[in-house]
Amino acid sequence: MVNLLNFSDEIACDTQVINVTNLSVNRSGSEIIKDINFSVSCGEFIGIVGPNGGGKTTLLLTMLGVLKHKTGKIEIYNSEPMSKKVIGRIGWVPQTATNLPKNLRITVRELINLGTLKRETFFQSKQENKKITDKLIQDLGLENVADKMILSLSGGQRQRAVIGKALASKADIIIMDEPLVGVDRESRNSILRLLDDLCHNENKTILMVSHDLSTIRQTVHRMIYIEETIKFDGATSEFPELSNLAELRGIEPTHEKPYIINLKPAQSDLAPITFNLGKEGN
Repeated sequence: MVNLLNFSDEIACDTQVINVTNLSVNRSGSEIIKDINFSVSCGEFIGIVGPNGGGKTTLLLTMLGVLKHKTGKIEIYNSEPMSKKVIGRIGWVPQTATNLPKNLRITVRELINLGTLKRETFFQSKQENKKITDKLIQDLGLENVADKMILSLSGGQRQRAVIGKALASKADIIIMDEPLVGVDRESRNSILRLLDDLCHNENKTILMVSHDLSTIRQTVHRMIYIEETIKFDGATSEFPELSNLAELRGIEPTHEKPYIINLKPAQSDLAPITFNLGKEGN
């Protein structure tokens, strides 16, 4: 059996692989996130949630080294982002991953196989790369479209293919920004089970941004809620309910007492509904 997606056997689980300390980031002259502190251990599956504009994507892009931070420090494997020690060990699935060029001529199989082409595995046998690609195609439920052009697929199918490319890279850390947008329920469940299996069986570390709180709460091991700063970081089971979440965000109720709406109309308020069953064309 081929040991898929296993890049660094020397990393022991529970080892801290990411450390973020006193991080703040400005964009276009405005402070987007501040006082960010957290660490990530090998094998964790973390959901990053929060409102639009709260700084989730900014945090990911800073961790990847795409954005520069104003203050603080980010260490990945005790090195700075984009350092020689880090490059090749992080797989990235952005929000816009499925916005592919209209003239792109590549099949699903070819796209996923591109993920196996890295400096560390450049001389790896084509047969081994094929096994990795074929296994991912099966795990992601893309067998029926594996040899179709990527642009002929639905948005959800494209998203699965892009995720497959990231997984094929054998990265230790996989960072995803809204990877489930446009993915149907069955495919979404399959992808989430695969990601969870990678954490438990392959010691992969996954950070996933999502606006879907219900899905995140049923899937990840730990949740981080960001709205300019971290307002919650803990086990999924401890994440606050909606009423407590509003309080956490500093949102005050507009009514002193619960506002009750009677959704059952009185019988006298019901207007009769009539249908005109005349001939077609009338």
